[in-house]
Amino acid sequence: MPRARSAAFLAVALLLVAATAAPVAAREATVVRVVDGDTIHVRVGERVEKVRYIGVNTPEVRHPRKGEEPGGREALAVNRGLVEGRRVRLETDVQARDRYGRLLAYVWVGDVMINAELVRRGYAQVMTIPPNVRHQALFLRLQREARARGDGLWRSGPLARPAALR
Repeated sequence: MPRARSAAFLAVALLLVAATAAPVAAREATVVRVVDGDTIHVRVGERVEKVRYIGVNTPEVRHPRKGEEPGGREALAVNRGLVEGRRVRLETDVQARDRYGRLLAYVWVGDVMINAELVRRGYAQVMTIPPNVRHQALFLRLQREARARGDGLWRSGPLARPAALR
């Protein structure tokens, strides 16, 4: 009898947690332009939105003050290969837009989260900006693994790592 009550209590607790958890806002879109390693333009219905990937940062390709950072072109090429022209699912977190009006999203192609894939391949570093922290632990684990393997921007050799990745 006590086991039955424990199971019932656990089931009710799980239902309450599920009912109070913040819903994940997601929308379908088509990538119309890849700006750099962590920014894309997508068509959502009749509108084009600028989307900044949540939780990651890649070296700049064009920056008004910094210019082109080492590894920027490589990160752009990897991102382009993953999303250009593709249907994507945009998943927001707590804060949907940044101070520049860009949509902040975890970008999915099928079952692959592109934000995480860029970190896994070593072409993005973790950049957590609260309150959007849903996948922070995953990103940190993937970054440690990519760095240990020397993947992407973490490799030694002709491609110098950006200072932010050293």
